[in-house]
Order: sequence, then structure tokens, then C-alpha cells
Amino acid sequence: MDIFVLSFWGITIVLTIISLIKDKKKTFVSMKKSKKMMGSMVIEIISIIFLIGLVLTIIPPDSISSVLGSTNVFLSTVAAAIVGSITLIPAFVAFPLVGSFVDVGASIVPAVAFLTTLTMVGIVTFPLEKREFGFKFAIVRNVLSFSFAIVIALTMGVIL
Repeated sequence: MDIFVLSFWGITIVLTIISLIKDKKKTFVSMKKSKKMMGSMVIEIISIIFLIGLVLTIIPPDSISSVLGSTNVFLSTVAAAIVGSITLIPAFVAFPLVGSFVDVGASIVPAVAFLTTLTMVGIVTFPLEKREFGFKFAIVRNVLSFSFAIVIALTMGVIL
């Protein structure tokens, strides 16, 4: 375990002890509630792990690293941004998926472009957005979101 995990464990233990000292009854009630919440999330967590495994099985790591690798960063960034704009995946699935892509050799810039367009641009949800907010608003918001997603990805490439 790294220092961050150990520090989070330490902080959690200290705060739990403080809470127990302050009010045992409330602490145990909140522990029971959190256990119940975690029980309801187990299926979602297992689904995420299964979906990531499925994606990494269907798309071999060599393909991921060659398409999203560092051969042509601009082209792979635009391709990842387009795929992210079309795809509709919940954010809690997208973050571990992108982490897995980076682990198997994807460059950080296309990975960030995929992630940001996935959460900011909505090609699939465009008809709903057009109906609720109007065509002009939906177009402008999606174009600006796509542009800023590319800027964010390039900035992250410089920072990281």
C-alpha cells in the first residue's frame, strides 16, 4: 500500500474513534446505514469490474496502446474525443475504464480526451437536449464542450 492509502486508513480510524467517544449510539447507527448502502452498491461495483474486463478482453491491450499510444498524439486524441462524444457510459464506469486504458499503454492525452468528452459532450443525448433547451443551445454547448475537452486533454498532457 502506498502512503495515501495508509493515510486515509489512519484518518478514518482516528475519526471513527473520535465519533465513538463523542456518541456511540449515533456512530453505530451510521455504521449500519453505511453497511446497508455498501450492500446496495456491491452489484454496481461488480458490474464495473465485469464491464472493464469485458472491454479489455474484446479490445486487446496491443490495440489500445497502438491506437491511443504516443505514435500520433493529435490524431489519437481527436479519435478518442469523437468516440467519447458518441459513447454513453456512466462516469463511475468511465474513470476506472480510462485508468485501465492508461495501464495498458494508452497515452494520457487521448485518455483524458475520451474521459472529458464522455462526460461533457452528448451526441446520444442530443435529441433530448435539443427538445428541452433548443437546437442552437444544444449545438453551441456540445461544440464548446468538445473544444474545451481537447484543450483540457492537451493541458493535462503538459501537466502530467
